[in-house]
Amino acid sequence: MVRTRRTLIDYLWASPGSVVGVALGLVALLAGARWSAHRGVIEVALRREDQRRGVMPIVAITFGHVVLGRTAADLERLRAHEHAHVAQYERWGPLFFLAYPCASLLALLRTGRPYHDNCFEVEARAAARRSREAPPGGGLAPGSRRYSGPSRPSARD
Repeated sequence: MVRTRRTLIDYLWASPGSVVGVALGLVALLAGARWSAHRGVIEVALRREDQRRGVMPIVAITFGHVVLGRTAADLERLRAHEHAHVAQYERWGPLFFLAYPCASLLALLRTGRPYHDNCFEVEARAAARRSREAPPGGGLAPGSRRYSGPSRPSARD
């Protein structure tokens, strides 16, 4: 579940990651990147759609409440996935810098796929899937913090 409201505690706990993201984002902005804010998260598009491809080996990466992405279109397409990582930073805080690589190492040892089978990536892909399946408006009632779309069957069903 991706919450729609963030508290000061969420921002403070995730702030070590956000500081890294802001520093990288400022460097990118000086190089011509563009930024926007969506649901309390700063998103930085490193290049415009019409610019030549760069050498960034990934499409987007999240640091606390800052998402760096290749283009604005990439950021929009991956928003639910990257915002799930924001929620993970809110849960794990500064420990996320250790937890994520440990999860990658564990996935590498178990399956040989450190990115694909990293539990944080699995959770983010599931959040993106739920977002695509949600009704218009994301399935959230105005002011609601809970998902109001179709529910999963319970053990009683």
